[in-house]
Amino acid sequence: MFAGRSILLRVAAVVAGADAGGDEMGISERGGGRRISPLRRRMVRDMDLAGLTKGTQEAYICAVVDLVRYCEGKSPELITEEEVYRYILWLRDEQGVARGTFQTRFYGLKFLFYRTLDRDWSLFFKNGFVGRRRSDCRGRCLAMSVAA
Repeated sequence: MFAGRSILLRVAAVVAGADAGGDEMGISERGGGRRISPLRRRMVRDMDLAGLTKGTQEAYICAVVDLVRYCEGKSPELITEEEVYRYILWLRDEQGVARGTFQTRFYGLKFLFYRTLDRDWSLFFKNGFVGRRRSDCRGRCLAMSVAA
């Protein structure tokens, strides 16, 4: 049980963006509180300025947490466009998350990389990169058979 908690704390710390030169876990023992990283602080500030609700902010932070977990604890600032692309495909194709979950995570990552980290990646601006609905395939197949 303790090992599981340790892993969760490490993931939370990485997502919090702990400094490489400071407390690796991102948790400050002073006063028993967590130290928030400059990256997370900046992302939250950007989300506040954009007028996002607290619920949306939490969902976007969770999207970053999941990406960091997928990238085995790598700092979001060091994650490449290719790694994000692979994560998005994994999320959609292998995990089969619902369309709403997929879109929330996609837009959370887009917010982090485009707005907060100022990365102009084509990944976030390609047309048609959205989650699939199960009914979409049946609708397309039906339309194709009717047209034939």
